[in-house]
Amino acid sequence: MRTPRYALVAYVRDPAGEFVERLREELHPDHTHLAAHLTVLPPRCLQGDELTALELLEEVCSHADPFEITLGEVESFVPVTPTVFIRVAHAGYRLRELHDRLNTRVLEAKEDWPYMPHLTIAKLSTEGQAQEAYLTARDRWAQFACSRRIHVKELTFVREQELNHWVDLAGVPLGRSLVSRTAR
Repeated sequence: MRTPRYALVAYVRDPAGEFVERLREELHPDHTHLAAHLTVLPPRCLQGDELTALELLEEVCSHADPFEITLGEVESFVPVTPTVFIRVAHAGYRLRELHDRLNTRVLEAKEDWPYMPHLTIAKLSTEGQAQEAYLTARDRWAQFACSRRIHVKELTFVREQELNHWVDLAGVPLGRSLVSRTAR
């Protein structure tokens, strides 16, 4: 049995998120079960237990106000990895600050690549598939007429059940505590 991996995401449940999910269904049907999201902490093993991780998440997130980011252009991580994504063009520093404040203690991990805020469209199998998907995504995104602003009010702590299948463990609101401080 392998050690479970965990991540922290902000789900994108507005027209931009729906756009990404529909496009993913077309470009990579094997991953249609993945909800559109901004990753705050990429997958990692915990340096402790889930409860300690949740306590750290609540502590840090209760002091971070909700914020808004703006999505930019479609890009690709090719040749490093065959991934097509939408770059965060405005206020990505807010996601980076959260990442840096949370990548500590029980949640600390040495990551394979520098953290870059983005909304993944699809992680494909080959560079060729990614290049083809990039062209399609770029053209479709150019025609997207809805708002590209995303309100980040809550993060979700997730655990990988099996490869590329994640379950939500807890929603963590920004700017307030999960439990009333007077109820403790």
